[in-house]
Amino acid sequence: MTASPSGSSTGDTAPGGMASAVSERQLFDRIDLHLIRVLYTVLTERSVSRAALRLGMHQPAVSAALKRLRELAGDPLLVRNGAHMVATDAGRRMVEPAAHILRAAEALFTEARQFDPRTSTATFRVAASDYLDPSFLPRLVADVKRQAPLTRIEINALTRESDYRAQLAQGDIDLVIGNWLQPPEDLHLARLFSDEVVCLVSRDHPAVRRGWDESDWLQAEHIAPTPMHPGARGIIDQILESQGLQRNIAARCAYFSLVAEMVAGTLLVLTTGRQYCERVARQLPLVILPCPIALPPLLYYQLWHPRSHQSSSARWLRGRTKDVAANLAGSHAPAPPHHP
Repeated sequence: MTASPSGSSTGDTAPGGMASAVSERQLFDRIDLHLIRVLYTVLTERSVSRAALRLGMHQPAVSAALKRLRELAGDPLLVRNGAHMVATDAGRRMVEPAAHILRAAEALFTEARQFDPRTSTATFRVAASDYLDPSFLPRLVADVKRQAPLTRIEINALTRESDYRAQLAQGDIDLVIGNWLQPPEDLHLARLFSDEVVCLVSRDHPAVRRGWDESDWLQAEHIAPTPMHPGARGIIDQILESQGLQRNIAARCAYFSLVAEMVAGTLLVLTTGRQYCERVARQLPLVILPCPIALPPLLYYQLWHPRSHQSSSARWLRGRTKDVAANLAGSHAPAPPHHP
């Protein structure tokens, strides 16, 4: 072993540091939350008997815990001063850190089990399709902020690039809202509402004047959302395919919020849920027509991962989503009738 200029060996530092680290880990492993609570109570009560009453423990058990604490600290912590007990200097320095640990532990598990929307500063992350009723997400955000004013809420788009299953599993998002013909079986789900399938066309579309049948509808030029994944088919086309039918899709758009205006200026046909159509038909020169092919209603769901199934804050968010969907369906009124 080579000596350093100061006379100490160069090999002493690393082994000594490693031994110290091992010793600290072993010390930490011997401390649990119960011991911290006993430490705080004994130091603040300055009495083993009063601490035992406050903790709901037998006095010998508190004395045994205090003995362990003295061994761990290398300090008596509490000493007699005449007829009373007082904390040592080391003991006084431990009071506030012990209180901080207990508060942190309480907050940790209280947040997991009890969610208080009035005081929570949680961030909620929701991924949703933009072909929902245009009022749905604004109402959801307003409802969340009204009841939980300190929280934050982020609305993310369900796009071709997004892998919502992975995002849910990793905690990047808390909730997914959309419609599926067959919802994923590996996620929890709750049905929000169903929506009748109708067609949206310009007021100048020939079908407004003369009506249409199945053949006319299939041959008409349709507009459809861009599939979320290459090669994927939308719900309407999956249903048609199951019936051996295929429509004429002349346009696709990745921005569903723009589709209604595209329909208003063309002879394109949009086939989707009535709730969406009735909202936009009030604002644009559009007409809602029945679909000449019998299609089942669109079913909308909220999906979440098992990791957040028991979370009180996540349950609260799902409750708000369900309530907004129910209120929206209850307030849904038909658009004014069209007179050609």
